[in-house]
Amino acid sequence: MTQLARSKAVAPPGTDRPPVIEMRDITISFGAVTALDRVSVRLFPGEVHALMGENGAGKSTLIKALTGVYTVDDGTVLVDGERHEFHSPAASQAAGISTVYQEVNLVPNLTVAENMMLGREPRRFGAIDVRAMNRAARKTLLHLGLDVDPATVLEDHPIAVQQLVAIARAVGVQAKVLILDEPTSSLDADEVEKLFAVMRRLREEGVAIVFVSHFLDQVYEIADRMTILRNGRLVEERMVAQTPRLELVRLMIGRELETLERLDRAPRTEAEGGAPLLTAIGLGRKNSLEATDLQLFEGEVVGIAGLLGSGRTELARLLYGADHADTGELTVRSERRRLRNPRQALARKIAFSSENRKAEGIVGDLTVADNMLLALQASRGWLRPVPQATRTRLVRDYIEALDIRPADPTALMRNLSGGNQQKVLLARWLIVQPEILILDEPTRGIDIGAKAQIQAKVAELAEKGLSVVFISAELEEVLRLSDRLVVMRDRHKIDERPNDDVSVRDVLEIIAGEAREQGDRDA
Repeated sequence: MTQLARSKAVAPPGTDRPPVIEMRDITISFGAVTALDRVSVRLFPGEVHALMGENGAGKSTLIKALTGVYTVDDGTVLVDGERHEFHSPAASQAAGISTVYQEVNLVPNLTVAENMMLGREPRRFGAIDVRAMNRAARKTLLHLGLDVDPATVLEDHPIAVQQLVAIARAVGVQAKVLILDEPTSSLDADEVEKLFAVMRRLREEGVAIVFVSHFLDQVYEIADRMTILRNGRLVEERMVAQTPRLELVRLMIGRELETLERLDRAPRTEAEGGAPLLTAIGLGRKNSLEATDLQLFEGEVVGIAGLLGSGRTELARLLYGADHADTGELTVRSERRRLRNPRQALARKIAFSSENRKAEGIVGDLTVADNMLLALQASRGWLRPVPQATRTRLVRDYIEALDIRPADPTALMRNLSGGNQQKVLLARWLIVQPEILILDEPTRGIDIGAKAQIQAKVAELAEKGLSVVFISAELEEVLRLSDRLVVMRDRHKIDERPNDDVSVRDVLEIIAGEAREQGDRDA
């Protein structure tokens, strides 16, 4: 496989420059599991190089090998033709390699400037020069076109801004190589364009950029060349412009993939659902969500559509009791409740999978099995452990049902790819057998094959009577799954309708129409 891939390696056209990074025959194993098997990749200065493959293909492992997070078992890493062995992220950064991971990896209680300059703060008379630090941070932010006060605390900003600050920190290091692992997963369209403008400028300045994304449109818009991985092995190195999309998908998953249009489900009506399972009336929270009404019927998928910051996540958190509502009431099976915490929601068969899986989902140092059974154990109480036979059966069944890789219940959660971590979280909530399942960005950062599996699973569960609130930034995905559509903008609901041949264009026109009306009122 390695020799075949090498024979098809191609250099960027119009250049005879040697690669700034060359990784040769990299092999990494975790116990009996081989995560990378003799994988080679080359990065040239002044190019955007896409790293492609399904979740579990080895992309994150390869990045962590280059950045000193993982130790290479076998193989060679060359930087500007010289051999390097990175035993820590600091050693990699010293060699000119900077990384922004999929999950924001900053210190939330520090300021924007402190995060951007962490470890390289300017000093005066032995103390940190705060003014100089803020000036340097502001200069980098302005270079990126970001209007962010460097003196503000990072956690006061939304996830999208935090992601851009992480990118600004990486750019500020002036690296030879910039690695962006799913950098657009929390960004809206305008923010993606800002990022791409920065990437193009850095490419013109000679920086080699590694771009990891499951958004194929973005890959074809910004990337020059790509390396395709599958099951920890190198498949091919290709020029992006010369690779048809269907062929790329085939190379990634190793088989033909049928186009998934609308899942084969007839939209349910309110009459079919009977009495509403959940009713929210005037549910709201100051500076978070305007008073919102919502009904959810048994076996129904309600899709929540809207741009980033529209209030989608805020609504989900109020429905689950993760945040406290200031106004309104919630009725679950005719019982009026004000959910004060997630435990009360779980007791009423409501489960919630957060968009922020790193901070509110995975426990990296626990095994797949332990992560999968956390909610069930919490519902039983810690003095009543889940019987071993039940543990073994549940974990085995859900690993198989969701195609979790590796299929090893003893694997540490932190060693799984992002997509497989997401599958474990989905299994965690399905195990408690909820009646209402709230999914906030359940397929963000997940490859095409895994995304189709999760979508099909949601549709299957709805057919069996589970009620689902489905939130996604991808409008196509929301429309594919939902029986009824709720459209949000500026933290309030602006439209609700049955999903009867609604198109992406229809949704965008609803949002844009509301924006025009708001502009007319403001005028």
